[in-house]
Amino acid sequence: MTLDENEIARLRCLIGSRSNCLELLGYVVDLDSREVHDSLRGSAEIADREFEAFQILLSHYSKAERVRRGGRLVKFADLSGGHAYEDAFLRRAVQPIAETFGNLPEKLLERAEAFSGVFRNYGDCAVEISALPNIPLVIIMWRADEFPASATILFDESANCYLPTEDLAVLGELTAARLVMGLKNGLR
Repeated sequence: MTLDENEIARLRCLIGSRSNCLELLGYVVDLDSREVHDSLRGSAEIADREFEAFQILLSHYSKAERVRRGGRLVKFADLSGGHAYEDAFLRRAVQPIAETFGNLPEKLLERAEAFSGVFRNYGDCAVEISALPNIPLVIIMWRADEFPASATILFDESANCYLPTEDLAVLGELTAARLVMGLKNGLR
């Protein structure tokens, strides 16, 4: 990990504990050694594209000031500049979740447990996952019935205080990929 000392110090402040580790969707970063471990795959091997995105997210996140959660959930389009990237976000983050979990939304609950996700009472099935400390994503599923399965990903209104909208899109995509990867690879 190529984060500098200042970024590491700021990450420690943002996670709000004396822990030497930061967890992000099953990745564990040792803030002392700067080594990254993938707890889902049980290895230190991370694909180059994932690793690069991961480093950029943490670098940008380290520059944020800690704020209270707003308490209001918003769609991606309602984030600052979200309309411009909404179609891509829907294709890359929301659609894979709907396609994978549409007939079995309860599997979403099982998969979310790997990320300390918690049940929320929305739609046919909903979970809240802290993709990064202070940045929860609420994923809501509606089962395939008379209409095709659908999903949505909602952000706390404070999300833009931590990351720009483009990075929140990447965070949503990474969350979806990690949820789907686990199911497709038989991790339960």
